[in-house]
Amino acid sequence: MDPVPELERLRDQATAQIRSLDETVAAVTAARADANSDDEHDPEGATIAFERSQADALRTAARRRLAEVDAALERVAAGTYGVCAVCGEPIPAARLAARPFTTTCVRHA
Repeated sequence: MDPVPELERLRDQATAQIRSLDETVAAVTAARADANSDDEHDPEGATIAFERSQADALRTAARRRLAEVDAALERVAAGTYGVCAVCGEPIPAARLAARPFTTTCVRHA
């Protein structure tokens, strides 16, 4: 089975998610800038800070996923895709189906 189509789909998905979260963070930041609020004393201030923090965390996770997918595509190109980075044994097909960007077999996960 060729992993490239699935990896490209995951890459597109992560890229779209990053773009969307960039917009969310920008909108929350703009909303906060327009509001003349004091986070410490304004009940809405904590909500705005939480929303931005949550979107930022999701964006960080999406960027990490994008890096993992890009690394998997590099392993495909190098001919090392599907080989455990720890023991050098083949990664089982079921694990690759569940986590196409994985670098390790189940034993070393």
